Amino acid sequence: MLVIPIMIVLFTVVIILLPSYLRFIDTTYEKASGNSFFETFSNKGNWGEFKIYAKLEHIKIKKHVMTNLYIPTEKGHTTEVDLVMINQRGIFVFESKNYSGWIFGSENRKQWMQTFKNGTKNQFFNPIWQNKGHVKALMTASGLEDANYYYSYIVFGDDCTLKDITVLSDEVKVIKQSQLTPYLIRDLKAMPSILTYQQVDTIYANLKKYQLADDATKALHIEKLKAIHNK
Repeated sequence: MLVIPIMIVLFTVVIILLPSYLRFIDTTYEKASGNSFFETFSNKGNWGEFKIYAKLEHIKIKKHVMTNLYIPTEKGHTTEVDLVMINQRGIFVFESKNYSGWIFGSENRKQWMQTFKNGTKNQFFNPIWQNKGHVKALMTASGLEDANYYYSYIVFGDDCTLKDITVLSDEVKVIKQSQLTPYLIRDLKAMPSILTYQQVDTIYANLKKYQLADDATKALHIEKLKAIHNK
């Protein structure tokens, strides 16, 4: 008698997972990140990064897309960069926030707010400032130290509502996952080519060593983050 319920459960799991799995294997995300399908699908943060990666990879321009870069900082720590796209228009740096709820924030305020219908509120560090730190580290690591070549995209999950967001800088965008492709294509069309193909490939080569970090690097990164937050 247990056979039918088990079959129903298995069928349901397949129906839920199969489309996501097919989407996953249609990208190079596993090779770029080192995360398997189940490591990606079962982790909300990883899944949000994958969704962005897949969108970037399917934009039809010559480019390099990278994810999970652990870049050294001038203070001797590392900073984890979610995603980078390098092409002739510049270096596009993406911070993924796969959040739900209502999001409130301003570029000039240190803390942003996530609120839920039940009244729960969570503060989190300004993601624009966070990505600015990523850009600073990338400028040194890439060999391209001109800030005018960099663009910052803060990408929230589609389950959230960007309720009250103030952005002051032209090179910064705060959007949702579903907005990424149309916004990025529009921006790319409006931008001049400022890098040669050779420069694009050189920057990619300079950054490639920071991808696929080993477990020791990741553990040390987390340890130092905890130490900073506990001060």
